[in-house]
Amino acid sequence: MSKYILVTGGVCSSLGKGVAASSVGSLLECCGLSVAMMKCDPYINVDAGNMSPYQHGEVYVTEDGAETDLDLGTYSRFTNVSLTRSNSVTTGKIYNEVIKNERAGRYNGRTVQVIPHITDEIKRRILAVGANSGADVVIVEIGGTVGDIELIPFLEAARQLIRDLGKTNALSLYLTLVPILPGGEMKTKPTQHSVKQMQEIGIQPDILLCRAEVPLDLELRKKIALFCNVEPSAVFTSIDVKKTIYELPLLFHEQGLDEKILTKLGLSERKADLSSWQDFLDKFNNPKRKVVIAMMGKKNFHDDCYKSVRESLLHAAISAHDAEIEIRKIDAETLESGADVAPFFDGIDALIIPGNYGQRGFLGMLSGVRYAREHKIPYLGIDLGMQLMAIETARTLLGWEDADSTEFVQSSAYPVISLPEEQAGLAAAGIMKLGAGTIVLEKNTKLSAVYHDVEKISERHRSKYAFDRRYSEDMASCGLAVSATGTDGQTEGFEWKDHPWGVGVQYHPEFVSRPAKPHPLFAAFIGAALEYGGRADTQSGC
Repeated sequence: MSKYILVTGGVCSSLGKGVAASSVGSLLECCGLSVAMMKCDPYINVDAGNMSPYQHGEVYVTEDGAETDLDLGTYSRFTNVSLTRSNSVTTGKIYNEVIKNERAGRYNGRTVQVIPHITDEIKRRILAVGANSGADVVIVEIGGTVGDIELIPFLEAARQLIRDLGKTNALSLYLTLVPILPGGEMKTKPTQHSVKQMQEIGIQPDILLCRAEVPLDLELRKKIALFCNVEPSAVFTSIDVKKTIYELPLLFHEQGLDEKILTKLGLSERKADLSSWQDFLDKFNNPKRKVVIAMMGKKNFHDDCYKSVRESLLHAAISAHDAEIEIRKIDAETLESGADVAPFFDGIDALIIPGNYGQRGFLGMLSGVRYAREHKIPYLGIDLGMQLMAIETARTLLGWEDADSTEFVQSSAYPVISLPEEQAGLAAAGIMKLGAGTIVLEKNTKLSAVYHDVEKISERHRSKYAFDRRYSEDMASCGLAVSATGTDGQTEGFEWKDHPWGVGVQYHPEFVSRPAKPHPLFAAFIGAALEYGGRADTQSGC
């Protein structure tokens, strides 16, 4: 039977429960245990698909097509877990299932209540992850902050699980905050009050993970332990890391967090092998060169909007090229006002445009694509970033001034990007294309070389609009060639022929990159940036 670690947090939000849970998962894997990861989100949305990235960060897509919280991306990068839709639970999913059961008469006429019906459904889903994965340890992160009203059913379910499974099979790991006042004094009172709230719910935390700017000394740990009813040896510090979150597994190991968890769960003592993390950090701290990548997006976009893309670029720079990476934001909306593009590319080695939705910033991104093509700057376009290559070619080289996407303009004479159901020869879609799909690569292309000339690959998708194939020959006549096609007939890849390295893909390679195993497309992109970056050669038209 799987053992469970229930990760919760208090005092305030954004303390880093996802990173902490992922680091614990990585530590246990390094101890030779199999791990499963799960996120319980208290919001009423069924999933993260319709949530604004400005409010909630990126949407992470699993292999089976679930649109989930960005924390699942963190789980994927820190551990070897295989994530599916069952690893993501929301209040919306729970209530939806309970209401369906009630309508089907499965409760035999009983009054349907939060306890036991909602809590039972939460427990059922948590236990199912352990049963289906067969993992030694299941780590369940419960989102939100203790004290939030919407969190109560999940905490009650956690309380019941700990009672049902027993303390050696389920433990509570509580992340809290120890702030430093302007005078330099560290204050434990917020932690004391927050833990008291947990105790009032009926959960006694087994391990406290205190977020702080500096490590807690022994006296502070003893004080926290005394007032929070835990052992001093069960109080750990999650410090603000110096350079990268990938330091955390080593920092936790140095404090003995993995050893304490193994002891409390009654697991045999194991020696953790953290050599892979140490190797990555050695490369991170001792780069041999530097690469500067421009990332173009909507005005004032948050880093979390493209979290997986940023991390994938880092993985590729460090693990594939021993290079330090600097990512510079370019505000596409500023370029829409007719600003000169050139100054934004000063000192830039390559440009990436990740997936975007909506017309805002579209013209600015289009000008960035044109500049990269004409000045032979290495370019990687993902989703809309690929579609922009077709629109820019149509407008600039073919002279189709109103070429567009039907996402933005329905009446375009040249809708080079449109919904599949708007195109001849493609089956009606009507919904988002999500999850893994098979892609056929064209031989003798840059994209084929990236994947070592294999014929077919599998990549994840999150898209609704597609390139209309009837314009393929027009694009090819101006040097924009199709380099990949899906089994559903949709175009999955473009590349500029007369260009050092300009590739666009409809799929999202960022969802499968890991620190020591960067995705080959990002590795090739960084390699091109290092080889061709800084050039300012112009290129002729069609």
